[in-house]
Amino acid sequence: MDLARQEAVTWRNRALLLFDRVAMPVAVCDVYGAVLLANPAMAAECGRTPGQLRGRDVLDLFSPREATQVERIAEALRLRHRSRYQVSVRWRAPGGAERSGELTADPVSDTAEDTPALLVMLRVDPERAPSPAAPAEQARVTPTEARILSLLAVGATTARASRETGLTTDGVTYHLRRLSSRWGASNRTELVARAYALGVLTPGVWPPEVSGTEA
Repeated sequence: MDLARQEAVTWRNRALLLFDRVAMPVAVCDVYGAVLLANPAMAAECGRTPGQLRGRDVLDLFSPREATQVERIAEALRLRHRSRYQVSVRWRAPGGAERSGELTADPVSDTAEDTPALLVMLRVDPERAPSPAAPAEQARVTPTEARILSLLAVGATTARASRETGLTTDGVTYHLRRLSSRWGASNRTELVARAYALGVLTPGVWPPEVSGTEA
C-alpha cells in the first residue's frame, strides 16, 4: 500500500507539472463552477496569479454570451450527464481590451458515482489586426451617414434621426452599427468624437457642420 500511495503521489506531481506548463488556459472547477486549480495561462487571461483564482466562479471571470447555455449545462450536470459542454464567453484582458472565446468543460471523476469536477479549457479568439489604410478609409462616409452623425452631435434620438433622414429607426441603427464597427466606438459619444477627430464634422462650428462626404 505504501508503494502504491507513493506512485500515486509521483504521478500526481507529474500531472501538476504538466498542468502548469500547458500553454492553453486550463482550470479545474467543482460542479458549481468554483475554481479549484488554475494554470498560469488561465490566470494570465484574468491578470491574476493561479492562487488568486481559487474559489472564484469561472463564469464571473468569463461572462457567457447566452445565459441559456449555462442553464442547459447546469441541468445536465444535475442529471449527471457526462458530456462535453461549450460556452461562448467574453472578458476583459489585463490591458482593458475586450476579448472573446469559448470555454469547454468536461466532467471528470474517478468513478461514475462520484460527483464530477469540471476540467475547463479556454479557447481564445484571435485578435483582429487593424487595417493599414484605416485613417483614410475611416474618414469616408456617405451623405446619409454624415447627416446621422451631425444629428447625433446635437443630441438627436434615433427617432428624430429617423424623421430627419427619412429612414426607419432600424435603418438609422444599421448605419450607427456600421460606423461603430468601423471606428471601434462603443457608444454614441465616442462615435461623435471620432467624427470630429477624423474631420467628418467641422470642429468649432455650431450647429455641427459636415466637412465633406462621399457617396
